[in-house]
Amino acid sequence: MNSTSQNYLLNLNNQQKEAVIHSDGPLLILAGAGSGKTKVLTTRVVHLIETKKCWANQILCVTFTNKAANEMRERILKLLSAQSSSLPWLGTFHSISNKILRRHAEAVGLKSNFTILDTLDQLRLIKNIIESENIDIKKIPPKLVAAFIDDWKNKGLIPSEVKVNNENYIKDTALKLYRIYQQRLKIMNCVDFGDLILHCVTIFKTMPEILELYHNNFKYILVDEYQDTNFIQNIWLNLLSKKNNNLCCVGDDDQSIYSWRGAEVKNILNFDKLNANTKVIKLEQNYRSTQNILDTASSLISNNEDRLGKKLWSENSKGDLIEVNCYNNGYDEAIAVADEIEKNISKEHSLNQVSILVRAAFQTREFEDRFIKINLPYRVIGGLKFYDRAEIKDAISYIRIIYQENDDLAFERIINTPKRAIGDATLKEIHKIAKEKNINLEQASLIYCEQENSTGKTILSLKKIITDIQLWRKLSKEITHYELTERVLDESGYSQMLMNEKTPEADSKLENLKELILSMKNYSSLQDFLENISLQTSIDEDWKGEKINLMTMHAAKGLEFDVVFLPGWEEGLFPHQKSIDEKGHQAIEEERRLAYVAITRAKKKLFISFVNNRRIYGGKRDRDIDWMPTLPSRFIEELPKDNINIKNHFTEYQKSDFDFNQEIDYDKPSRSPGWERLKQAKKNINNFNKISYSNNNTIFKVGESVTHDDFGNGKVIHIEDNKLIIIFKKYGEKKIIDKFIKKSNG
Repeated sequence: MNSTSQNYLLNLNNQQKEAVIHSDGPLLILAGAGSGKTKVLTTRVVHLIETKKCWANQILCVTFTNKAANEMRERILKLLSAQSSSLPWLGTFHSISNKILRRHAEAVGLKSNFTILDTLDQLRLIKNIIESENIDIKKIPPKLVAAFIDDWKNKGLIPSEVKVNNENYIKDTALKLYRIYQQRLKIMNCVDFGDLILHCVTIFKTMPEILELYHNNFKYILVDEYQDTNFIQNIWLNLLSKKNNNLCCVGDDDQSIYSWRGAEVKNILNFDKLNANTKVIKLEQNYRSTQNILDTASSLISNNEDRLGKKLWSENSKGDLIEVNCYNNGYDEAIAVADEIEKNISKEHSLNQVSILVRAAFQTREFEDRFIKINLPYRVIGGLKFYDRAEIKDAISYIRIIYQENDDLAFERIINTPKRAIGDATLKEIHKIAKEKNINLEQASLIYCEQENSTGKTILSLKKIITDIQLWRKLSKEITHYELTERVLDESGYSQMLMNEKTPEADSKLENLKELILSMKNYSSLQDFLENISLQTSIDEDWKGEKINLMTMHAAKGLEFDVVFLPGWEEGLFPHQKSIDEKGHQAIEEERRLAYVAITRAKKKLFISFVNNRRIYGGKRDRDIDWMPTLPSRFIEELPKDNINIKNHFTEYQKSDFDFNQEIDYDKPSRSPGWERLKQAKKNINNFNKISYSNNNTIFKVGESVTHDDFGNGKVIHIEDNKLIIIFKKYGEKKIIDKFIKKSNG
């Protein structure tokens, strides 16, 4: 080993060095948060080249983002003793697959100059196929079909390999469209992103001579963020590595948080079982956070059953205790966080090093409102600011045109949203009339309808939306501005448009619209609301200097900040109820991994909070509901008492009043409603993780009167396995496991 190679090994700890110099055979590097995994990965590449184990171009290094690939390339170049004439194959699964597929396109009936469709092109093609097959696009929307196709491709299934229940009309129709879609792609000499990997796998499986070329070419394969791989990516890796058996995977099972994108945590959990003689090395020394933060994260994640196990430690100081705060409501929570940042945190830390991580995107709204009010600069990472989101701008445009008929920009935005067969040509004619007669677009539209004197679809749609706008104006004098907004979103078809999409993105947009309606209740009138919104959206975005970072927990993966705030730790919000309903125990474990990721973003200070009451959207069944009593997240109870400092901003409270880990006397009164609900929550959730989502019949029946400890009396309206949908007298519709319901005589 020469002196140069000694140099690049000098800055490694013992475990990192062991991972770098490990020679042949399968290697699994379990890299805890902040443990230097990128450093290990790049140094291992350099070590293989410097010790002449292989040529540089005999190494394949796979990442999940182009940014990560570029960073690794730069680090490798800096570490190499001499400028290499070649470099490793370094890129994402898709970029590497694209390179391979262009070399062997003919093997799957394509030409090497094929076009890669983006998401919009893919949806446009699916829409054309749906229409050509005379299928109702409202029942089978393009986004739903695209989601099915993406899921099948992630599972490595070509159309002939997909098995569906013929009684399931939607899936059966989606499969029919998948067959046609793949045929059309081949005729057009196009592929989508899913095809890039799927076609490569097909080639590797059916053309052994081509696979042999890459076995000879790739002597060593290294994979970053292995916990985020899906089924087809794992097959791709195994096919390429099966001859030389030199597959090195770096990842953290405790940070697998993307199952909704197809990631399968079992890939990393089962790696050593499926690859004989696997060497497993754990990187547990953290270079990022204080020991209190690490102990908190390790204690929380230890409650997961499906994990390989490791415990983070650091040579950094013990650091401050983690603050756990309870507030009366979300508005108080936002005020308190803003005050803490303004009065204390900003004096010791750059605002660029302060982050607020939320479970759901709609949570940012209350913080944004508060920051704007007290002039604290902020940025939203991985998403738009609340009032800049398309669905919010659409909804506000509807309200603006109701309030002010001369608002041509608002009129133009909503006239064909949702689609009403009012195209650009029609709008151009309306603009022409408005300019000639010096009138607004709404008036010009009426003239256009009279001139055309037609009963065509466009004219009928135009007449209807104008009639609706005029009716909503009259209605605005009779009901509140937030009730009006709800009516407009329903009657315009906007809400239904999103419901028809049946995608996670559409669900998120619907949540944001509900949050918008709730936010409007803070204003006395429609005029008051629109004036405040105008001020918020017109604030100079080019603030110089520092800004607080607002983002979701998912968007924060891979980032780090001196100070992190984690608000909204309440049951139903975090862990998220929809995830629990869909995946049960698996969802709880992934939500806990998400909590682990969020906690380990913090370097020096960490604040966790929950509220006693969260504003909720009652919907049509119960429009008057404004506040919902909340239960603290089960994750609050799992925090280690020695590493936290309990505070309560709802009422005076002393830590000695409640010990997280003691046996609880449920009859002993608590001085805080928030902590009292935590005690009550323990009754409900102690055994939740053990619940079996089987198809056993429940003892309850539709129409039966029941009672729940927190929601009171209700009636069963629907049953799904052991889950009951119940209408409660006070709290509206809820989906609850039958284990937590009792029969009632009421």
